[in-house]
Amino acid sequence: MRFTDFNFHPDIAKGVKIAGFREPSPIQQEAIPLVMDGIDLVAQAHTGTGKTAAFGLPILEKIANGEIEKALVITPTRELATQVSDELYHLGRFGGIRTLAVYGGVGYGRQIALINKGVQIVVATPGRLKDLYQKGKIDSFNPEIVVLDEADEMLDMGFLESVKEIFNYIPQNRQTLLFSATMPEPIKDLADTLLYRPEFISVVREEDATTNNKIKQSYFVIEEEQRDEVIVNLLDKEKYKKALVFCRTKKEVDKLAEHLKAQGFNAEGLHGDIDQMLRDEIVRNYRRGNIRILIATDVAARGLDIKDVTHVFNYHIPFDPQSYVHRIGRTGRAGKDGKAITLVTTKEFRELARIKKEVGAEMELTTISSGKSILNDNDLEAIEDKINSLEILPEIDNVLNYLDKMDKETVLKKLLSYIIAKEKFGSASTIGYEQGEVDKMYKNYIKEEKIKKSKKRRR
Repeated sequence: MRFTDFNFHPDIAKGVKIAGFREPSPIQQEAIPLVMDGIDLVAQAHTGTGKTAAFGLPILEKIANGEIEKALVITPTRELATQVSDELYHLGRFGGIRTLAVYGGVGYGRQIALINKGVQIVVATPGRLKDLYQKGKIDSFNPEIVVLDEADEMLDMGFLESVKEIFNYIPQNRQTLLFSATMPEPIKDLADTLLYRPEFISVVREEDATTNNKIKQSYFVIEEEQRDEVIVNLLDKEKYKKALVFCRTKKEVDKLAEHLKAQGFNAEGLHGDIDQMLRDEIVRNYRRGNIRILIATDVAARGLDIKDVTHVFNYHIPFDPQSYVHRIGRTGRAGKDGKAITLVTTKEFRELARIKKEVGAEMELTTISSGKSILNDNDLEAIEDKINSLEILPEIDNVLNYLDKMDKETVLKKLLSYIIAKEKFGSASTIGYEQGEVDKMYKNYIKEEKIKKSKKRRR
């Protein structure tokens, strides 16, 4: 099947063509006809499967044909709201269809003004949207289609009650679409409450819930303050073509990107606060290989399909096992080998255990040499003996006179460092705890967890 088979309005078809869409993904093949027919829909599909176009294209088509005037998409995060709004704008811009991302942390004025002026598609986070409805600021906005995107993430983030309240302000005679990667009971209950006789579709295969066996997975148990040091050491030692580093927050992305660039790495950060044109340029350069290391949040990396990513690094382990699957699935594609390396502290043992159990991840505990030398007493005695055995050259006074402008302590330290490195004194320190140490740490962690649970029960 091809996108031309949907017979979209010429303006929408032009947006699809310029976006480079040729063949619809499974979720698009199944969802688009149902949404076009006005049917309520519950769709299960992971991120990166083309969900935005699956609900966005039929919405744009209905607006272009005059079947509806307005639509609302509710997303869990600001980054996703911005991403979805941008994608819908680019697909519908030739039809003059306007979109707006609505979220907290910025002023109300512009958002309210644009909604009341007749923006056709609003993509909003639950908190800001509920606030606007409660205060009567957007009474004129009555969407005929409402989409709940990433519903399970809204559940995890505690937004379900806000979502239910928002629907009190939305007309009953609407079409409602719910998209979710997983279907826990609260999401099924939400669908029963808000949707009318919905169709259910799923494009989640059993193998999507597990990790690719072409990907070699390993993890380091480290101290919190070692994260930057370990990433730098790994990037120095690993032979990567393109590397993708996942961080939990935008601040972490910025901080790590600056740190890696200062160390001489060809790296850039990517998150929702970066200007859209710059984001597009960064992704384009990463795709072409002009940027070799991309540091990103989960949301910013959604929808990225980049060839030749050989390494994925988890600066922090993700909370959700499926997020781990999606992260490391960026490598090991098209039958190629890949590496996924995760940094973990003792406080993150719970997440590590969940990932190992739920997705069947075979993760190998690893350590790495820091490149720093540790000297013991025997080494120091050997260095002393070595210095005593060395002869003083006759012309050394001339050398000392020539080097008189240099700091003598610095000269001494550098010469001693040269001797230590040349004679291979000392042993390289390692980063990451060995298996025996990790076993002890894990036992202590389990004990602490039991104590916490016991205290909760007493309360």
